[in-house]
Amino acid sequence: MGNTEVRVRGLAARAGGWSARHRWAAVGIWVVFVVLAMGLGSAAGRVDVNESDQLKGETHTAATIIEDAGIKEPAGETVLIQSADGAVKATSPQFRAAVADVVEAVEGTGQVTGVTSPYDTHTVSRDGRSALVRFDVRGDAETAADRIEPVLKAVAGVQKDHDALRIEEIGGASMQKQYKDAFGDDFQQAEYSAVPVALGILLIAFGALVAALLPVALAITAIMATMGLMGLVSHLQPMSDTANSVMLLVGMAVGVDYCLFYLRREREERMSGRDAGTALRIAAATSGRAIIVSGVTVCVAMAGMLFTGLAEFEAMGLASLMVVAVAMVGSVTVLPALLSLLGERVEKGRLPFLGRRRRTGNGDSRFWTAVLRGVLAKPLVSVVVAAGALLAIAAPALGMKTQQLTLDQEFGDSLPIVQTYNRVNDAFPGGSEPAEVVVRAKDINAPEVRRALADFKRQAVTSGASRGPVDVTMYDAKNVALVSVPLVGGSDMDRATRSLEKLRDEVRPATLGKVDGVRAPVTGQVAGNKDFNDQLMGSVVPVFVFVVVFAFLLMLLSFRSLTVAVTSIVLNLLSVAAAYGILVAVFQHGWGASLVGAEGVGAIVTWLPLFLFVILFGLSMDYHVFVVSRIREARMRGRTTKDAIRHGVVTTAGVVTSAAVIMVAVFAIFGTLSMQSMKQMGVGLAAAVLIDATVIRGVLLPAVMALLGERNWYLPKWLHRLPDLTHDESPEPVAAPVPERGERLTV
Repeated sequence: MGNTEVRVRGLAARAGGWSARHRWAAVGIWVVFVVLAMGLGSAAGRVDVNESDQLKGETHTAATIIEDAGIKEPAGETVLIQSADGAVKATSPQFRAAVADVVEAVEGTGQVTGVTSPYDTHTVSRDGRSALVRFDVRGDAETAADRIEPVLKAVAGVQKDHDALRIEEIGGASMQKQYKDAFGDDFQQAEYSAVPVALGILLIAFGALVAALLPVALAITAIMATMGLMGLVSHLQPMSDTANSVMLLVGMAVGVDYCLFYLRREREERMSGRDAGTALRIAAATSGRAIIVSGVTVCVAMAGMLFTGLAEFEAMGLASLMVVAVAMVGSVTVLPALLSLLGERVEKGRLPFLGRRRRTGNGDSRFWTAVLRGVLAKPLVSVVVAAGALLAIAAPALGMKTQQLTLDQEFGDSLPIVQTYNRVNDAFPGGSEPAEVVVRAKDINAPEVRRALADFKRQAVTSGASRGPVDVTMYDAKNVALVSVPLVGGSDMDRATRSLEKLRDEVRPATLGKVDGVRAPVTGQVAGNKDFNDQLMGSVVPVFVFVVVFAFLLMLLSFRSLTVAVTSIVLNLLSVAAAYGILVAVFQHGWGASLVGAEGVGAIVTWLPLFLFVILFGLSMDYHVFVVSRIREARMRGRTTKDAIRHGVVTTAGVVTSAAVIMVAVFAIFGTLSMQSMKQMGVGLAAAVLIDATVIRGVLLPAVMALLGERNWYLPKWLHRLPDLTHDESPEPVAAPVPERGERLTV
């Protein structure tokens, strides 16, 4: 390309050209789209994931049987009455008086039903120091937390009258209320603080208020539109609060990043002497294309969650996919229109105390220029040192232990109810989280079914799976029976899981399994955890293959280089492995855990590794596509490969650094939450993005490309028939000024 005309080709360039020519129309369409999506979504309402749809396997079968039978299980609550020093026994008058007071107090609230005394149900511990008063909360179990406050106050009142005893309440409703009170505001604050944090970093990066506001404004409008779309889509694929939080995280990260890429390129071209129209065309053809390639790759990665078969993951994947797609479209349509409207006014609101960044020339970063000088001088040493360091960081991941975190692992001692939970499990192993066997028969009162139920109760205890008591609740009209089985192991998830397996694989086949027509799936928290783990592990391979294969194909088509496609996948996998290693080292082995408030967790929450793989594989492509696009662009202009690498890395270093700092800051906010699962997610994402933007993109990528030389652009002849999704590169010489108004782009 020896002339000064800027040829543009491709979807991004055409979209940017149209938006620049029809500025107000592009902005108006975007505003209408956002308002319409929010309005329709609000009118349609959001359908959330049902409990029966959460999992497959026995847990799903049990939930379906209960739902089909129309059984509404109330929220169960338990009051622990325990001798504080062991001196008072359950047989003493003082202890009996406390039990009677608890029964009277909770019944007096009018909010409960089915109150039972431990002396009637034999829920007294073996050492005689503890007893359980059990009852159900009236009304819908899902809203029981909103009605449990009077009961909690009544129990607290009884505690004041009995100093020698511990009198504490625990149950689904009380735990949910305490959780909401403690962490509801915590979550909201974390979500709301993401916006000012991103804005502050952008102000430092651009030094101008208008330029900093544009990415944040577009990210927020993309999130708002996606929230509306989630309401519409939820009628086909139910959503959830978790999916909403993940969507906000991903939307803020990619929305700001995409606008940042586009805006920095347009700004760079103007600073190099080009007029606003030419600068915008170049940004559309280059950064706009990189945004589309990156966005499609991220969408493909997010779509991998749809292969898990887990409703929660499917909701998160679909919500993330939608917000990335919306942010991508907004970045290549409404952003060019806004930049065309603003022109030089995008620099308004400049903060004088920040000043303009000093550069070595052509927008090159001094720091990364120095780093690249050493990396390109000795690329083999750089690869060995950087890859060796990352492999060492990733090494702990080989011993990764995953499990659903128990209440004490999730919250530590930050919630008083955690101590109650531990005391109940110590005194009554499995008592706070019993397994539930949902028995369905043609005639639940048939003699053979009755005998099988009695045999099941007996063998559940004699087999060692439970210490009892095993309770049976009959629903004669529905031909359903619910059997509650406290599991040996209690809060020790490994032991409790072994008890569950014994119940499922030994006790059930020998009793209920011998009666024709009887179905008896085992559910409960321990069973749900196991079924979730089994299903998640079974989906790892298909998700991994789907994401890697499609990402490879996208990179191959976008850069028409087999080498670039292969190295992209390898470097991304190395980045994810390093993040896994950090997670295991900190949260499982406790190395530096006190720095992030994660002492004593000892495991990685089950869903996190697959979630991180999908999210990180998608997000890391942002930087990779952006940097490699700039390197290829310089190479196509006629620079040598080494010079193109140097140019591509140092000229993108500023925007990659700014984008990475924003992502790290937003993710780190979630790392400050008290919930260990959220802390693990925040720390894992922040660490991975930091590694990806520095070691991977700043050292390994240029070193590997320098070693490969011209082989970077290798494409076998038999692949030359592949579609050409590359773009015509912008010329290096400064284009002659072109009138900004009324000009038409050559498309």
